[in-house]
Amino acid sequence: MKGIQDTTSLTYRQLLGNGLQYEIPKFQRDYTWEYEQWDDLWHDINVLRKNEESDHYMGYLVLQSADNKNFQIIDGQQRLTTLSIIALVVLKCLKDLINNNINAEKNQKRIDALRNSYIGYIDPVTLISNNKLKLNRNSDDYYRQYLVLLKELPVRNINSSEKQMRECFNWYYERIKKEFTTGEALAAFIDSLADKLFFTRIIVTDEFNAFRVFETLNARGVQLSAADLLKNYLFSVVDESKPH
Repeated sequence: MKGIQDTTSLTYRQLLGNGLQYEIPKFQRDYTWEYEQWDDLWHDINVLRKNEESDHYMGYLVLQSADNKNFQIIDGQQRLTTLSIIALVVLKCLKDLINNNINAEKNQKRIDALRNSYIGYIDPVTLISNNKLKLNRNSDDYYRQYLVLLKELPVRNINSSEKQMRECFNWYYERIKKEFTTGEALAAFIDSLADKLFFTRIIVTDEFNAFRVFETLNARGVQLSAADLLKNYLFSVVDESKPH
């Protein structure tokens, strides 16, 4: 076991820069954050906005990578998914301004720039998104086809993870659209946030001991039970051979 390859403190903007991509492995649990975690994060964001703190520590981000460009998320998917949804809410608010004929050209440029920085890009031919974050098999289709493309979010025939992402999006949408009413304010909000949120990134190069990795879970996340830990460890081992 080679263990830890690198430990670095990085802002959210730095994590998403230079073509880096993140994937949640198949064996990881679904998106589970609820009101309590959303509200905690929103409180921390407002503390930053009021300049009561200059930055905010988001905890450990445990990643596995062989090339330092493509990363599997061992711990941190709930936080990264939520931050991605917040960025998408900002894009939706900018789109609302465009639909209301408010600075349409400038706000479209803001959408394009922010999407490239925090979400990824949409192929102009196929209109398929190439995202910086790929969720697990129960969540990625919904994320890619509806959330990223800013489409109306389905209510029926969705699984529990998709339901939680939908509710998360709507929860932040109600707050952000009330707080920021101009394109300038929306862009400044997400850009400032990206520089003030930082993580301790830990990179491992092998199948790191699951119990040691998951003991570094973020303090405000939904905690894993012993059964969750064992399940993730067993699935990670099984996943090595990529069975059906």
